[in-house]
Amino acid sequence: MANAKDVTEKFREAVRSAAVNQGYDEEKLANISAALIMHKVPPRSEFCATAIDILGNIRSMHTFIMTHGKDYADRYRSTEKDKDIIEHEVGEFVKTCKKRIDSLKDSIGAEHKKTGRSGWLGGLGKSGLSRDLNAHQHGMVLILSEHLHAVTAQFDQLRANRFQESIDRRLPKRRPGLQALNKIQTGSAEPSSDWLRSSQQTNTHPEGYQAQEQLDDETRALQVELSNLMDTVQETERKMLEVSALNHLFSTHVLHQAQQIEMLYHQALDATTYIEKGNKELTKAIKRNSSSRLYILLVMTVLTLTLLFLDWYQ
Repeated sequence: MANAKDVTEKFREAVRSAAVNQGYDEEKLANISAALIMHKVPPRSEFCATAIDILGNIRSMHTFIMTHGKDYADRYRSTEKDKDIIEHEVGEFVKTCKKRIDSLKDSIGAEHKKTGRSGWLGGLGKSGLSRDLNAHQHGMVLILSEHLHAVTAQFDQLRANRFQESIDRRLPKRRPGLQALNKIQTGSAEPSSDWLRSSQQTNTHPEGYQAQEQLDDETRALQVELSNLMDTVQETERKMLEVSALNHLFSTHVLHQAQQIEMLYHQALDATTYIEKGNKELTKAIKRNSSSRLYILLVMTVLTLTLLFLDWYQ
C-alpha cells in the first residue's frame, strides 16, 4: 500500500483521448469531464423514497413526544384532557406509520415484477429481483419497524408513569377516611365523661349495662371489619390499575413480536421458493452436463477414428 499511486488524472486523460478518437465535440467532452468530477446521483426508487418518508414521519413523532413529554409527565403542566389528546394523536400516528410500513413490506419487488429478467438464471430471483436487493429491502422494513417500536416504547414508559402517578394520587385521598375511622375507633375505646355518667347510672341497672357493653363490642367489631374491608378495596384498586398498565405494555410487545414473526414467516417462504427454483436450475444444469459429456465423448471418438484413418492412409 505504500507504493500505491493516484492514477485519477491518467484515467481522465485516457477517457478524454478515447472520446476524441470517437469524434466527440467540445460540448460532449466538457460533459464527460464534468461527469468524471461530479458523479450523477442515480434516481431513488419509489420504495426508497417511501421508506425515507416513513422514517421522517417517525422522527417527527419522536420530536413531538420529546416536545410534549414533560407536559405529559407533569400533572401540573397539563390537564387529563390534554394528556388524552396527546395519547390519541400518538396512537393515530402509530397506526398510520404501521399501515405504511405494512404497505411498504407488501410492495417489495413490485417495481421489478414489470421488468423481470429473462434467461435460465432469471428464475433464481423473485420476478427478476436479486436476493441481495430483496434482503436489503426487507432490512429497510425491519429497521423502520424497530425505529417505530423504540418510539412507541418511549411513549409507553411515559404512559406507565402516568398510570403509576394516578395510583399514587388516588390512594392518599382515601387514607384520611381511614384515619377518621381509626380516630372513631380509638375515640370509642376512650371512655368519655358522658359514658362514665351513663355507666354510673347503669351500675344500678345490670341489664342495661350488659346491653350497652354488647352494643359497644359489636360497634368495635364492625369498625375493625370496615377498616379491613377498606384496606382490601384499596389494595384491589391499586392492583387493577397496575394490571391495566401491564396489559397495555404486554399488548404492545405482543404486537411487535407478531410483526417480527410475520416477517420471519415471509422470509422463510421466500427462502423455500428460492430453494425450489435452485433445485430446478441444478437439475437443468445436471442434464446439460450429461449432454455435454455425451457430446465430448462423441467428439473424442470421431477424433480417434480420424487419427487412425490418417495413420492407415499414410
